[in-house]
Amino acid sequence: MEEKIDFLSENYAIEGLLDCNSKDKGVVITHPHPLYGGNMYNFVVESIVSAYEKKGYATLRFNFRGAGKSQGSFDNGQGEQTDVRSAIGYLCQKGIKDIDLAGYSFGAWVNAQTNIKDMPVKNMVMVSPPVGFVNFDSITSIIRLKLVITGSRDEIAPVDLIKKMLPVWNQVAAFKVINGADHFYSAGSQAIEDILSDYI
Repeated sequence: MEEKIDFLSENYAIEGLLDCNSKDKGVVITHPHPLYGGNMYNFVVESIVSAYEKKGYATLRFNFRGAGKSQGSFDNGQGEQTDVRSAIGYLCQKGIKDIDLAGYSFGAWVNAQTNIKDMPVKNMVMVSPPVGFVNFDSITSIIRLKLVITGSRDEIAPVDLIKKMLPVWNQVAAFKVINGADHFYSAGSQAIEDILSDYI
């Protein structure tokens, strides 16, 4: 069961929800754009949490700085990278050393930019990376990227554009397209959970 926690990112108190049902493996999950209503309670984020929980992972989702009750203010993906590193560090402090990093939309973009070379992140999952909305040009090799998911009708994370970028990110990463889904998964997010269950 998830419990409310806080951790520090720089000098900001960041609110999160932690389900520490494993001492061995865990996942940090990031949410969509906070200026467009994104937060850790987003239902796609909750689907990602559910998939990992069912596989026995500890889960940590959190609100980026300036979102919800987290201190600070929106920093256009820069300070948010520090939030991601701090969340990973929080799981490490709990003794969890085998960590995945998963993000939806804006969260996927922030994760992809975050320097995690010195951190125990084993796998990265991106759900609907917003390549049609924000600039991914500075993002090159993502060695730990294992899976990318998007919808066939996603105009913010269009299939064709992701296909072009995937060889640059990681040519061996799996790419799954959910037929009929748009960026907001208005038809539901169960398919995301099903795909994740096969790849975790």
